[in-house]
Amino acid sequence: MAGMTMIEAIRDALDVALTHDPAVTVFGEDVGYFGGVFRCTAGLQKKHGEKRCFDTPISELGIVGTAIGMAAYGLKPVVEIQFADYMYPAYDQIVSEAARLRYRSAGEFTCPMVVRMPTGGGIFGAQTHSQSPEALFTHVTGLKTVVPSNPQDAKGLLMAAIEDPDPVIFLEPKRLYNGPFDGHHDRPVTAWKTHELGEVPEGRHLVPLGQAAIRRPGRGATVLTYGTMVHVALAAAEETGIDAEVIDLRTLLPLDLETVTASVKKTGRCLVLHEATLTSGFGAELAALVQAECFYHLEAPVMRVAGWDTPYPHVHEWSYFPGPARVAEALRQLVEVA
Repeated sequence: MAGMTMIEAIRDALDVALTHDPAVTVFGEDVGYFGGVFRCTAGLQKKHGEKRCFDTPISELGIVGTAIGMAAYGLKPVVEIQFADYMYPAYDQIVSEAARLRYRSAGEFTCPMVVRMPTGGGIFGAQTHSQSPEALFTHVTGLKTVVPSNPQDAKGLLMAAIEDPDPVIFLEPKRLYNGPFDGHHDRPVTAWKTHELGEVPEGRHLVPLGQAAIRRPGRGATVLTYGTMVHVALAAAEETGIDAEVIDLRTLLPLDLETVTASVKKTGRCLVLHEATLTSGFGAELAALVQAECFYHLEAPVMRVAGWDTPYPHVHEWSYFPGPARVAEALRQLVEVA
């Protein structure tokens, strides 16, 4: 085990994959010589060569389209979109080609590729560098969608995504790159080196896709969340003293519905939490599933806490960001329902 930031864990996963599988390639804007805008690919080109890790023009459409062709020919491209907000020009390629290739070819072709994207806010990136577009991918049949919350999972999930035979959208909460963040923006920044999940196994390390993790056991209420909001939920539960069970979904599709339903049937109350906007967010799907699967066990309506239905504001970042105060108030309301 080695202490790593999420950046280092992602880089380590890519390094191990490049070392052990000659089919793996890494490319995107500035990922080669410069090592990526967040330095996730720093040193990989120097170690593995310009044919395995290389820079591309500023064309998300071209990056993803090229990766699809390479994947169809048997390579395993791992491409980086510099910010999730920039993926829209490539969305047609992701939806119409990558996600459909296995189906439209009757299994003759597959598309083993990973699209990495930094996601979410908390860094004053404003409306064009802070979006959380996961629901746009979970709505598409044929894609798998992953959101890690810590370095240990980031490496294990990324390596599992690279080895998966189908396209995987890998969303990296940028606020977690260098340390856990519980939403208290006015407190000193903490580092991953002080966190147990900053200890990352060396070599090949896999975390199976579709397997959630219980980060805090409890019997009073269930919090379903992922990414940065895992740490916000843990802080809110601790500060309220409510016996909340916090579930880190890790993979949105495939969803670990068994873990979700077992928890809600135990607690009888459910809060769904994500940073993305509320309307048509992935939380709506979670709420519907919980209502359908756990109806006779629920003691209160399913509640949602999410970003507001506005563009991500620069000046009012912390009014938009679903912080521990908003989550704590929702938890209190949830457990007070008779």
